Amino acid sequence: MFNYTALDESKVEYLEIAPVSELPNGERLFVDLGDKPIVIFNIAGQLFAIGDVCTHDDGPLGDGVLEDHNIVCPRHGAEFDIRTGKVMSMPAVVDIPAYPVQVRDGVI
Repeated sequence: MFNYTALDESKVEYLEIAPVSELPNGERLFVDLGDKPIVIFNIAGQLFAIGDVCTHDDGPLGDGVLEDHNIVCPRHGAEFDIRTGKVMSMPAVVDIPAYPVQVRDGVI
């Protein structure tokens, strides 16, 4: 798993997305940050954010089935770990972006 605590915080820009109450356990939240579609997941109170684009064919990924911490692309079945963005199965061979998430004062 990627260790986000190793990030240089002076080089990371956090953006306020929504109150954490808008993302209940087991749900996902779709947001566009500029030209980047992102999906944020709440799994047992832990938040994870990934790019909402499959690297296999640039199709949407966020509506895929979640199996533990892996999301399965709804188009062709590529699988990615939402904690790290690492590709877990073909047909994708390139990882997706994974972003650090934090909650401050009840806001993602």
